[in-house]
Amino acid sequence: MTSEKDIIQSTEARGRVFDAPSGHWVYRTLPNWLWPYAQLARWDRPIGWWLLLWPCWWATALAASAGAKVGTPLWSVLPSPYHLILFLIGAIAMRGAGCTYNDLADEDIDNKVARTRSRPLPSGQVTRKQAKIFLVLQALVGLAVVVQFNLFTIVLAIGSLVIVAIYPFMKRITNWPQLVLGLAFSWGALVGWSAHFGSLDWPAVLLYAGSILWVIGYDTIYAHQDKEDDALVGVHSTARLFGSRTREALMVLYGGALGLFLGAFAVAEVPMPAVAGLLAAGAHMYRQIMTLDIDNPTECLRLFKSNTIVGWLIFLGLVFGGLWTVVKPLF
Repeated sequence: MTSEKDIIQSTEARGRVFDAPSGHWVYRTLPNWLWPYAQLARWDRPIGWWLLLWPCWWATALAASAGAKVGTPLWSVLPSPYHLILFLIGAIAMRGAGCTYNDLADEDIDNKVARTRSRPLPSGQVTRKQAKIFLVLQALVGLAVVVQFNLFTIVLAIGSLVIVAIYPFMKRITNWPQLVLGLAFSWGALVGWSAHFGSLDWPAVLLYAGSILWVIGYDTIYAHQDKEDDALVGVHSTARLFGSRTREALMVLYGGALGLFLGAFAVAEVPMPAVAGLLAAGAHMYRQIMTLDIDNPTECLRLFKSNTIVGWLIFLGLVFGGLWTVVKPLF
């Protein structure tokens, strides 16, 4: 049985330590033979599924609080716990499937980039056949989640697979792979709304558009970690495109996202207190921009991960906004 120490020593011998298994509780909990699969799915890096989950939860909370007024039953302004749990499971499964698919598509590139050389496929810890089987298993979990919703939502969710399928190849042909990632990662804004209403409307579309800009922004920060290696192997990104103008680009992207979110709130007629969460999220985004050092990979990763705070602020703002509207006559 291969130990964590053996794996790390073998990857160090080949200079492949940047993305190797860490001391995360996932690796301490799972048997050693599952470590490569945990790494394929990035189970030790929950930020990925959190960022995929937030548009789903935002849309679920937005739909629940839409048009909330004094006298509205309390339970009707709260997002469905059942839907929240389903989206959580689905986000973890589909994020893992997406990462596995990306690794299959990017094996040749990952082998040339310092940070990704230790991943299971380029380092030989799993075969392509094993990775494909693992991909299918994760996708089946995602499918099991999707079929719990109404027919419109099932068709809508399956439609996102087209975007997911083309995403890994966009970095080879366009400077805007982050846009395609935004189209995929924000799809939950549409699905969360349709799961509640069985159809789409402008609040969901505006939320989706705003989320796309948010994703482009935070993934641009993330991509600055790899810009030097990306330039060597010919991989494109908005980090390379914006370069020293990244701070100005983020102002436009994050500002546009907040404007579209505010538009979604207004069209949905959510209670005004919900805007407090949006303002707090805006303050956090501004702080990201002001503290960003595009030449410090560690800081870029930290700021990227901090976007889960943005997710919580917007979500809790919607939840407490709806609750306050219902309970304020009691005070």
